[in-house]
Amino acid sequence: MYIPLKKLVKNLRWTSIILGVTNVGVIFMGVIFFVCWHGRSCTRTQLLPFFFVMVAAGVRVMAMIRCAVEQQAAAIAVLGSGSSSSSVPDASVVAVDLSRLERRLSYKRWLWWTRFATVVTLVQLLLAMYLIFVVGSNTPSTDCALVSLSSTGGWKRLLLVVFLLMVCFVAMLQCFASSDVLRWRSFYDMQDSAWKAHYQEVFDHGIREALCCLGRVKYLKNMEEDEVNSVAQMLGDLVTYRASGTGHLEFLAGLALLQMHNQYPKLDANSVDAPEDKIEEAAAFYPFAEAAYTGPLLDVGRNPILFPCAWLYRQGVFTAWSRNRRPVLQGDNWWRGHAAAFLNYVNLSQESLRRGRVNQGKCQAAYFIVVLHDIRSVVIAVRGTETPEDLITDGLCRETFLTMEDLDGLISGLHIDPITRQAVLSSFPHYGHSGIVESARELYHHIEGAFSGASGAAAFESGGFLSSLLGAGCECDGYAVRIVGHSLGGAIAALLGIRLYGQFSDLRVYAYGPLPCVDSVIADACSGFITSIVHDSEFSSFLSVNSILRLRAAALTTFSQGSTTDKAMISKLAQLFLNVSKYESGTALTPIPAAAIAGDATQSYMTDKVYGNQSKTISEGNMDLGNYAVLHNESRINEICKSMAKDLLEDVTDSFLPDENHVDDPVSRFLEAVPSSVTRSTGDPPEIYLPGLVIHLIRRQRGISFPLWKGWGPQEREPPYKAIIANRENFKEILVSPYMFLDHLPWRCQYALQRVWESRKMKMNHDGLQSV
Repeated sequence: MYIPLKKLVKNLRWTSIILGVTNVGVIFMGVIFFVCWHGRSCTRTQLLPFFFVMVAAGVRVMAMIRCAVEQQAAAIAVLGSGSSSSSVPDASVVAVDLSRLERRLSYKRWLWWTRFATVVTLVQLLLAMYLIFVVGSNTPSTDCALVSLSSTGGWKRLLLVVFLLMVCFVAMLQCFASSDVLRWRSFYDMQDSAWKAHYQEVFDHGIREALCCLGRVKYLKNMEEDEVNSVAQMLGDLVTYRASGTGHLEFLAGLALLQMHNQYPKLDANSVDAPEDKIEEAAAFYPFAEAAYTGPLLDVGRNPILFPCAWLYRQGVFTAWSRNRRPVLQGDNWWRGHAAAFLNYVNLSQESLRRGRVNQGKCQAAYFIVVLHDIRSVVIAVRGTETPEDLITDGLCRETFLTMEDLDGLISGLHIDPITRQAVLSSFPHYGHSGIVESARELYHHIEGAFSGASGAAAFESGGFLSSLLGAGCECDGYAVRIVGHSLGGAIAALLGIRLYGQFSDLRVYAYGPLPCVDSVIADACSGFITSIVHDSEFSSFLSVNSILRLRAAALTTFSQGSTTDKAMISKLAQLFLNVSKYESGTALTPIPAAAIAGDATQSYMTDKVYGNQSKTISEGNMDLGNYAVLHNESRINEICKSMAKDLLEDVTDSFLPDENHVDDPVSRFLEAVPSSVTRSTGDPPEIYLPGLVIHLIRRQRGISFPLWKGWGPQEREPPYKAIIANRENFKEILVSPYMFLDHLPWRCQYALQRVWESRKMKMNHDGLQSV
């Protein structure tokens, strides 16, 4: 595929043209200086800075030319691989692999030249600073007029000043300009497959380089298909909005509008409170799920400044003499710090920790097995996302088939409900999250199974570590089994519990903030022994391929419906989304941004127009618990809200303020166009859900609409959280909320569970006193 030179010139980005012209100008002016002043009392030391600046500018021009050539080659390779894999379905596997390898090599060559150009840019910046220092440090008596701003000739001084300004301008502009010399859209146009292949390479190389910086060099050297390529392919499919001409800022602006008017699920009056036994047991076993984070992640969040000291203390570095008494875990460091960190957090003796693993490979989960003789229980704690390998497991979110072995706990066993067994068997095939299913399988084989066989044939044998611990006549015969985990660990714990439930009847799983990982039939079938606990609006429990696709469609609909949005407004909306955590309000619900957040009473017409009865509910002081946007009466947040949100959000809202004579405004059209859910068509990935019984911890809104003296008594005080049994269908759509990431922090869920259980105990004690 050959692209003519004339078209190639038209494909240049305007920043590339400016950089090329200015660099050539630096070279041209440098030649003039050398011709005019060479040999006129100017020493070699005084001429060298100008010479180096000229050379650097020339190298930068050549690097730009080479980058353009390699970028064109990479674009042609992407177009070729996209056509071979999409338009030719019967293409041979070898041809597709060769095309993909050529695409990766072309992209790597282009990436190498862009990195070289970046290094040259850094050299130019340093040379510009050095040149200014040389010119500024020379005394007025310097004979060489080339390096003296006090030259007698006015035109010479002016020429020197222009040269210095041009050198500094080129160096600074290149620091902020993109590395792309040509416009990718000039090659790909509106081809969906080309944009997918392009962003697959962008994410693939980005992930591999990030892993290499974290010490995983093997991923950078691997040129074959692996789990990183699968994650990059999935991420590339999510950025296909570029094929429609939509930019990244426009997408962020759409997300900002979604956050501004997001309609959260309502909690009706018939909502059922979560069972007290579930809340009590979930609160009691949550510390084990949190203690599984034995790396520095837990301490970074809780001790942002002194986290190295806190982590070293938790790892037992200051008590290294007790190393030999600590349990040995697979992959632990030489002082057995991960075992010490886990035991220190849950305050258990060293004999309680029987087995565990902290090192990880592909789809391998870190875990800890603890024996609690005082309550006759064996606890299996599965760690959540903490390492790059965990992030890769999260990213392998394509669906995969669940086998009969994966669902053994719902099919075999005398204690299985026949109706549940029949529902599972009659509705095959079943699906699950690919990375989580693979991790659960590997974890089951690691703690309960063993591989044996000859001649390369592997056969599975039962009777692993758990059976030797909980079997008849063993140390923990008759003990209960509790499997816990947070985030990714909670989802893996759920799949592991489904497989083990057939062997151990007294088994319960508590998954805190898990990812959706099974289909609806399996999610209902395991409700008797699996409990998923969601803390307010944490993003993980809403995260699936379908929910991301629906979120992308909803965000892009903003601009397809509202064509009057200009670039300035798009930039402001994108800035609003990127800094969304700064615009939290303490006086009104977050999804109402105009009158509620900015406090502008004159915009009530717009709020009533767009949001309907919801604005009346807020203005009348009716605080609905169904709204998940949390109110924090913190003075710092209120100060930020008044000083920053009003300036930005008033401008954004005023641009979308509906005219009385023109009701067809962009926001109104957007609200009418965005569906509550998208119907699934043929070829779409199947829907996956949270497993088991879903308990939602909702933070109550704090208000001061009642006299202060009424809140002094314990009988009048409202608990800060409410725990209800939620419908898992409510977690199909991602809620863009300022708290969606903060609510996922592990210690926040623990605090919510404790407060719910404390309020339940206070209520029971109060009712008992009244009855007496």
